Amino acid sequence: MGAWRWILDRGRATSRAAGDGSTRRVGAHTDGTARALLESRPAQSQRLESIGQLAAGIAHEINTPTQYVADNTRFLQENFNSLLQALECSRDLLRTSGEPRSWSERANAMDDLAQRLDLEYIQSEIPKAIMQSLEGIERISTIIRAMRDFSHADSGTMESADLNSAIRSTVTVCRNRWKYVADLEMALDSDLPKVPVLLNEFNQVVLNLVVNAADAIADSVRSNSGHKGVLRVVTRTTGRWAVVEVSDNGPGIPDAIRARVFEPFFTTKEVGKGTGQGLSLSHTTIVKKHHGRITFETSASGTTFTVCLPLEESDRCEGDQRLAA
Repeated sequence: MGAWRWILDRGRATSRAAGDGSTRRVGAHTDGTARALLESRPAQSQRLESIGQLAAGIAHEINTPTQYVADNTRFLQENFNSLLQALECSRDLLRTSGEPRSWSERANAMDDLAQRLDLEYIQSEIPKAIMQSLEGIERISTIIRAMRDFSHADSGTMESADLNSAIRSTVTVCRNRWKYVADLEMALDSDLPKVPVLLNEFNQVVLNLVVNAADAIADSVRSNSGHKGVLRVVTRTTGRWAVVEVSDNGPGIPDAIRARVFEPFFTTKEVGKGTGQGLSLSHTTIVKKHHGRITFETSASGTTFTVCLPLEESDRCEGDQRLAA
């Protein structure tokens, strides 16, 4: 059984000799496997870079609930002995085989113990500690599920995906990048059908747009006495398209650089804070690989990036990259 190879039609023709001595023109192709591998490297590199940048934030997001789960568990451990002591004292006071005591004496002894052990405080705080611990465990579970979904093993082929679920996972994974500067608003269409995508690459596009929006808001926050901005993510359908919008209320994109937004390696960020690949690779992913559209509208009051994806694979234009045997 032969191996699969990327085949690129160069549009050239060659000749082949026929049995009668004549020749006829046939098509020609070039093995494009090496080129395809080279083209995939920037995307892989950018994905690894993103994961590296997110790692510290994810660790912090997990550490915070882990810390108060641990604190609450220690609180329960320390006060469990107090509850056992109170229970044992109650049993002793109710025994009929011991020294005769009036009910008044027994009640006073129990009240003294309750004050000494501060049982009223324990009684009010234990339910809170249990609830907070359960919330912390759920938060950790949510982050781990989001990490698993975000790092979904990519088959390299289109698969019908729940874009809303993918978006929720992605904004959870990068929460540490936006939570200090923006309040997140999401208006995700519950009737949005599953859409054929390369899921890993779609997740990366959403990550790029959300992080860029957060960075834009951060610039505005620094000049507005630390007030948080608003980062908004919307999904909807328009005709035969699934639409994802990521908006911010940052300062907008200056006129002078709007034409260069999707240009490879172009960035306005400081050295070490951006490579200029995010939006360029997002454009390649959406336009060339998904045959969709990615556009933006911007003003002094913010920017909205809009991604449009075909709802069905049959709606996609014929691509220039195909697998052939």
